Amino acid sequence: MQRRFDRLDEVWPAGLGRRLGAMLYDGLLVMAIWIVITALHLAVVRLVLAVPAEQVGLGAAQVLSLRLLMALGAFVFFAFFWTRGGMTLGMQAWRLRVQTLDGCSITAFQALQRFLVATVSLAAFGLGYLWILFDDEKRSWPDIVSGTRVVVLPKTR
Repeated sequence: MQRRFDRLDEVWPAGLGRRLGAMLYDGLLVMAIWIVITALHLAVVRLVLAVPAEQVGLGAAQVLSLRLLMALGAFVFFAFFWTRGGMTLGMQAWRLRVQTLDGCSITAFQALQRFLVATVSLAAFGLGYLWILFDDEKRSWPDIVSGTRVVVLPKTR
């Protein structure tokens, strides 16, 4: 169920600098999640599947399964925070929130859209985020495709 946010008239579109700051924070958290996933994957490969140490990481199945688990872990991290309160931990530090155009929390489908297009945006040398500099409403490609926007929250009093 989507949650309606309050104080919508006190927010403004987030610029590139704040977004990059939040991305840096969240990137560190995602890297920590990936380390845990990799350790668990290694434990399963070595202990459950009994793959010899010299063969760990060799073969398409091992590589593909790890990459899929890492992508799933990153998506779950972002989707969980975006759909619940609109803010990841990095976004909280920079007072950012992702929301629908009418001021509600985003849906799981919108989170999936944002995640997939953000991946493409970053793979295109960040062009999807540099788009913020040219868009009148400071929207990135993930914002445009998912019908969402990232806003700056006012300081709490």
